[in-house]
Amino acid sequence: MASQRLRPYLAALRSRFLQMLQYRVAAYSGFATQCWWGAIKIMVLAAFYGGTAAASAPLSLAQSVTYTWMAQGLLALLPWGGDPEVAQAVRTGAVAYDRLRPVDAYGLWFARSAGWIAARVLPRVALMAAFAGIALPLAGLGEWAWQPPASLAAGAAFLASALLALLLSTSLVMLLNIAAAAALNERGINALATPLVIVLSGNLLPLALLPDFWQTALLMQPLAGVLDIPARIYLMQLSGGQALAGLGLQCLWIVLLVAAGRVAMRRTMRRLEVQGG
Repeated sequence: MASQRLRPYLAALRSRFLQMLQYRVAAYSGFATQCWWGAIKIMVLAAFYGGTAAASAPLSLAQSVTYTWMAQGLLALLPWGGDPEVAQAVRTGAVAYDRLRPVDAYGLWFARSAGWIAARVLPRVALMAAFAGIALPLAGLGEWAWQPPASLAAGAAFLASALLALLLSTSLVMLLNIAAAAALNERGINALATPLVIVLSGNLLPLALLPDFWQTALLMQPLAGVLDIPARIYLMQLSGGQALAGLGLQCLWIVLLVAAGRVAMRRTMRRLEVQGG
């Protein structure tokens, strides 16, 4: 019975995933852009580590380089904008169909958004890993390369954390989707979300390199679970009990954000004004 109930959501996830995989040119262009920005960020980090202040840095240069390539590869995982399919449905009035389907609307949107995110992330992170993890060492640039995980346990824990990061990112995207449905426009909320996501996820700069008195708050907020916690687990900055605590924090935020999203969606759907035709 459970498999029967999950079938429409899995079908929605699979169809959206396969649909987005068709946009190969977008993946290649995104990968090229991310390589460019990754190289710039690494040059800035190299200049920082060349100074005397870097002696007490919590991450080594090699770890910061790996973190940077990982952040660039996982860029599409960041929840800095709502699902454009939901935004289009709101603008055209097609969102009314989702209210009439014999499935849970939140679950349907969640599955679609998860497929959209996953299909954008996987090709780019694979290309980035091949370039920064294989091509650069072969070219004699091993010190600027994406280093392998410190251990098999760290790699396995990273994969688990990355899966949770996908669910966490989707739960945050769902809040943006619901806000777009309530406002009948996604531009404002996306513009507000982008700078916060870039800074608080660790994409702009590894959170460990920010001031010490911010560290607890930075690690506890939900956006850290999208990028920073998986990266710290990969680098064994979080290991053993700390890694389990990081995974638990990701799970906690997923539960809280999904619960908040469901409440917000019920209220939004009751008051929704459908436009278009």
